[in-house]
Amino acid sequence: MTNKNLVTTAEEIADYQLVRPHLVILGAGASRAAFPAGELQGRRLPLMADFAEIVPVAPVLEKSGIDWHGKNFEEIYSLLSEKPEHQPLQKELEEAVANYFSELRLPETPTLYDLIVLSLRRKDVIATFNWDPFLIQALKRNGYITDSLPTPLFLHGNVAHGYCEQDTFQGVAGQPCLRCGKPLVRDKLLFPVAIKDYSSDPAIKKAWEVVRVALKESLTLTIFGYSAPASDQDAKEIMLEAWGEKEKRQFEATELIDIRPKEELYANWEPFIFGGHYKVYPDIDQSLMLNHPRRSIETFLKRYIEGKFIEGNAVPRFETLKELQDWFRPLIEVEQHQV
Repeated sequence: MTNKNLVTTAEEIADYQLVRPHLVILGAGASRAAFPAGELQGRRLPLMADFAEIVPVAPVLEKSGIDWHGKNFEEIYSLLSEKPEHQPLQKELEEAVANYFSELRLPETPTLYDLIVLSLRRKDVIATFNWDPFLIQALKRNGYITDSLPTPLFLHGNVAHGYCEQDTFQGVAGQPCLRCGKPLVRDKLLFPVAIKDYSSDPAIKKAWEVVRVALKESLTLTIFGYSAPASDQDAKEIMLEAWGEKEKRQFEATELIDIRPKEELYANWEPFIFGGHYKVYPDIDQSLMLNHPRRSIETFLKRYIEGKFIEGNAVPRFETLKELQDWFRPLIEVEQHQV
């Protein structure tokens, strides 16, 4: 006998609708979680707390007599920016940061970044604060099986992202603009934290304009490994303004994916949470998008609005990227047939 209140895996795959966006915000903790032992070549992924220990900026600082131990790198850079005589040092630091992140590479095997981009669709948005190139690399290598992949936004710039200010065209840094043919200029990466003026860089300004819209329209907000540090309160205030009063977001839900204590996370993100409409997970495997890939919002509506029980369709782990992509094909084929 069929249970009318149960949504089976097959029904979930077949249930493709034009629904509101799923917005995913990535911080440094996401890349650290994706590569705890380092990326393809063993290079480690830094957090701001251990940035100078991992990215080779310590020698640059030490030769100038600057003590970096136990300090947040962005705060050090901000202090340097206040003195014109430190401009050559700033430039050297910027080059060291850009060179380190530009050399990072995804392993050939499936990664969390592959799972994330394949689990979302064109209507969805991934906004990242990370400088590493993993999101662009994952989008590029999975774009062969579908062009319905999430929109990437680089809120602090990115070493792999480029922009043509003349034609407002964006893509991979260094590649020619499809309108004027000039190489796309790589994003600016470092800003003084005390005066982070996101409007001063055209690419980053555009990213913040789009993320404001995504925050207003999204039904589910997933925050993965982003702590909204005190050094970047402007970013959090911009996001909160776009999200609006939580009392007016009664049907939305927030997912917090982080290893920090639940109470600490709730206190940090409470303005984005209406009542008990939030979940805290220590890893992304428990998230809505990896348990209901490419159907996260359809599933959310069925569970919380229609009161259905959901069988689920969690993304398995595979040894090869092809196996992972092949697993997603039934979901993608449904979408293509219903366009």
